[in-house]
Amino acid sequence: MPGRSVTAGRTTADARGEVVVLLIGMRVNRFWAVHHWGPVFLAMVRMLRELGRDKSLGLLRHVLLTASPRTYYVVQYWESKEQLYAYAHSPRMFHHKAWAIANRKERAGKARGHVGLWHETYIVPEGAYEAIYMDMPAFGLAAAHGQVPVERRGRQAKDRLAYRSG
Repeated sequence: MPGRSVTAGRTTADARGEVVVLLIGMRVNRFWAVHHWGPVFLAMVRMLRELGRDKSLGLLRHVLLTASPRTYYVVQYWESKEQLYAYAHSPRMFHHKAWAIANRKERAGKARGHVGLWHETYIVPEGAYEAIYMDMPAFGLAAAHGQVPVERRGRQAKDRLAYRSG
């Protein structure tokens, strides 16, 4: 990651308690239908900007990824499931407007399979996640919750999974 310093050695995420992870993305089903999938991609970018401007909304960090030339998605780490739900349902936020447009197009028969949308939400209890990074800047879960030397949580995955913050 440009501009981010590498932390030498092995580190782990300093996550405590429940972890909320949202994977959300799109699949371009027909490349020639840019007028259908282009606005969806731009809506993803707009929502990330909106969330980045107001930290109180609860998005801790995100990573934009591609799985193929057709599939783009964002891994998002949230402070809480309540904040994720609040953002998703708030009429003040762009997500609400974008989802209303998608629903109207689908009901009107104008969603013709040009672009696919998907999301998966994971509410992960403490003791059911672990992470290790070697010679990496803070990334993923560590970027969202902080990065600590691996020894604080255990050298082996089973030790990190057994870690309890309280």
